[in-house]
Amino acid sequence: DRKVRKMTMISPTNKEVQIGETLKDDEFIGMVRREVLDSFLRNRAKENGCSLINGLFMAMSQPQGKGDPYVLTYNDFGDDSGAARKGVKKTLEVDVVIGADGANSRVAKEIEAGDYEYAIAFQERMSIPEDKMTYYEERAEMYVGEDVSPDFYAWVFPKCDHVAVGTGTVVDKKGIQQYQQGIRDRAKNRIAGGEILRVEAHPIPEHPRPWRVRDRATLIGDAAGYVTKCSGEGIYFAAKSGRMCAESIVERSEGGTRMVTDRDLYDYINKFDAKYGPTYFVLDALQKLFYTSDAARESFVDLCEERYVQQVTFDSYLYKTVQGNNP
Repeated sequence: DRKVRKMTMISPTNKEVQIGETLKDDEFIGMVRREVLDSFLRNRAKENGCSLINGLFMAMSQPQGKGDPYVLTYNDFGDDSGAARKGVKKTLEVDVVIGADGANSRVAKEIEAGDYEYAIAFQERMSIPEDKMTYYEERAEMYVGEDVSPDFYAWVFPKCDHVAVGTGTVVDKKGIQQYQQGIRDRAKNRIAGGEILRVEAHPIPEHPRPWRVRDRATLIGDAAGYVTKCSGEGIYFAAKSGRMCAESIVERSEGGTRMVTDRDLYDYINKFDAKYGPTYFVLDALQKLFYTSDAARESFVDLCEERYVQQVTFDSYLYKTVQGNNP
């Protein structure tokens, strides 16, 4: 939808720092609409041989023996002729279950993966006047301050022909409407005349679940808890964990000729943790350091004036590994 090459950091006192000069010509942060991205991924999977089911997963029965299948129960909406669209109850036998069903994962509950702390993210997709939209053509904004979030940041992100205006919090979920009003007020001059197109709210995991593998069932993406602190990014890690999981299953099952075990699924977990664990650790530390008070937030924005900090920040975000080995 949009290629962001400029980022404006806005402090509690409304000091603005422009970030983006360190980007190379071919570097950018991609902004997407989930309804478009998800549809593209589903269609591509179908083109490559996957069987798509328009349904709602309800429950699953655990294998009774070593080689027995899981039995999934779901409501099939593609086979429902009734007006109520309740779906037709069906079952499906499978050898391996990969739970990619989001932060409120039913698969995670079925395998007793444990709970995690979560943030609530709230945003309004908003159509703004064309002259104001021009400002956001390649730009995103991040606002920090107690008025917009007590422990996270608020944002204005470009989305195709409109913007997403939102915020998030862990410690005061009941106050999310107050903080949303805060970001509306802080950004009011740049979104004046805007018309709300859609309101969205989602839980955001704060850390991985205690258990991500049980027997021949595993979790990926938000279901596993793969969202980074500080930035709140989850889409990349959802896609990456899905690919790494699938590759491990193909490799360890010897191309589907042998049944995998939990040890085979832990192969994916271990590789993912080794590659991205340090990134999660550092971003967690940064969030605890800079998102705790307005004084700390002001210092954080001041730091972002330094070219080296901008380079490290963008490189770490773009390449998903902690950068900055050249102090």
